[in-house]
Amino acid sequence: MKKRIHAIAGGIGFLMIFLFWTSTAFSELFASHETIAAIKGLILKGMFVLIPAMAIVGGSGMAMGRRRKDAPARAKKKRMPIIALNGLLILLPAAWFLAGKAAAGEFDSTFYIVQAVELIAGAANLTMMGLNIRDGLKMTGKIRRSR
Repeated sequence: MKKRIHAIAGGIGFLMIFLFWTSTAFSELFASHETIAAIKGLILKGMFVLIPAMAIVGGSGMAMGRRRKDAPARAKKKRMPIIALNGLLILLPAAWFLAGKAAAGEFDSTFYIVQAVELIAGAANLTMMGLNIRDGLKMTGKIRRSR
């Protein structure tokens, strides 16, 4: 049961960040300032799903991997603190800041600099989470381990 909860929470977390990232990128490239502001507000609301999912995946992963010493488990253990810190120290504050600036209609250079940082940090988290998913699938035998 713990494996299933971990996989579901991890999938939700990955998909939420992917949704945030793609909706941000597309709205910045193709939408009006009003749409960008709406997207930023929706991303903040989405944190009420993302944050618990990430807490569940982190806690269940720590519980399941406590005694594991194999290479995929070690790699996941190294990436998870980086993912968490990136989320808590960069992505969450940036989401609040950008939502506030967008709601006020302040699309200035500071907004776009923070937006670029957020997109880079989000891409980094998506990459690391994707690697964790791959390693988790290796650990469960759902995909073959490379030689």
